[in-house]
Amino acid sequence: MPVSLVILAAGLGSRMNSDLPKVLHPLAGAPLLAHAMRAGAELEPDRVVVVTGHGGERVASAARAENPEARIAHQAEQLGTAHAVAQARPALADFSGDIVVLYGDTPFIRPETLAAMLEARERHAICVLGFEARDPGRYGRLVMSGDRLDRIVEHADATDEERAIRLCNSGVLCADSTLLFDLIGAVGNANAKGEYYLTDIVAIAHARGLSTGVVTCPEAETLGINTRAELAAAETAFQARARAEALGNGVTMTAPETVFLALDTVIGRDAVIGPNVVFGPGVTVESGAEILAFCHLEGCHISRGAVVGPFARLRPGAELAEDVRVGNFVEVKNAILDEGAKVNHLSYIGDAHVGERANVGAGTVTCNYDGVMKHRTEIGARAFIGSDTMLVAPVRVGADAMTGSGSVISEDVPDGALAIGRARQEVKPGLALRLMARLRAARERKG
Repeated sequence: MPVSLVILAAGLGSRMNSDLPKVLHPLAGAPLLAHAMRAGAELEPDRVVVVTGHGGERVASAARAENPEARIAHQAEQLGTAHAVAQARPALADFSGDIVVLYGDTPFIRPETLAAMLEARERHAICVLGFEARDPGRYGRLVMSGDRLDRIVEHADATDEERAIRLCNSGVLCADSTLLFDLIGAVGNANAKGEYYLTDIVAIAHARGLSTGVVTCPEAETLGINTRAELAAAETAFQARARAEALGNGVTMTAPETVFLALDTVIGRDAVIGPNVVFGPGVTVESGAEILAFCHLEGCHISRGAVVGPFARLRPGAELAEDVRVGNFVEVKNAILDEGAKVNHLSYIGDAHVGERANVGAGTVTCNYDGVMKHRTEIGARAFIGSDTMLVAPVRVGADAMTGSGSVISEDVPDGALAIGRARQEVKPGLALRLMARLRAARERKG
């Protein structure tokens, strides 16, 4: 059966006290919306429709960054969840199949849970995702008759007896597309908030004699983000789960509670991650690589046998081949380091290509920016770059070439050549003593 996703991302998120749309607040280096979209993507949907509201253009941009084929529907007025889903109807006018409704501020729904809902949908006209709440609070309640779901009642409209129910509504549901939009058309707004509730379709379906069912999941999966405190709690939950998964996959972490992972972090078996390492988006660490303490990595690829850190920063576009060494207080950006290359101390390598087994000395800088444009530096295989070399790009240092320590290299260096670009040293005998005596005398005259 074909499947499409409708992801509701129109919430204002006023309790966040932020100008940023709620679904764009980052969790594990990615917007909340991206988490929901990735869970749904596991279903291989035919279409994805994201319903935007506040900050619609920014939300649409984030949705397309995650899935360029995502369709956007806009809810100009916030009139409730049924009204929001109705905005997706034009984008699904020629679609026939099941629709799964997700929420952009609910990041932890597992793909396996969604698959179970679709399986249950084969037996029911509508399938709703529920959970047993430790504290039902203001959740909507699922009113059951045995295994049959009769209706969903919002907390504001519930009786005391209904509020005692612990089986709660996550908001996630699936139904046949034609039926879903037909039921939405019958939803009214005679409730405490005067909104069109998507949950009302269950009672309408029940009144028509249609079967409605429930699939349950752990409460932790249904966590919705409405406040900064909930966002922080979600980050804690994500990190705990991601660390446990990495450890289970054969990654060594000497202090896992200090390591922070991103949504898309990939770490191979037998990699070793030291304390206080932060992974930003887009990082892949191959099996057998080692990341030492206090490193920050983003948008980079680290190959087998490479060692990074401690106190290193890899920025987007850093590509480290096998057995590369990047040491303490080294920053690498948009640069390729070929097999066995070494940049061990206090250096900046940006917009560069470092050849295999080249050695870059301490304090080396690829001077890649002229104030307007970025330029590349090429360092050949087995080259030796002396400490404190300034490589003024665009420039090439050839294979097996060398630069003298303290040099400013602004012209290409041929293969096998030695380049020295520094002022000649002069020694003035006795001048240091005379100069210091003169300075002390001047200080005494000033009192």
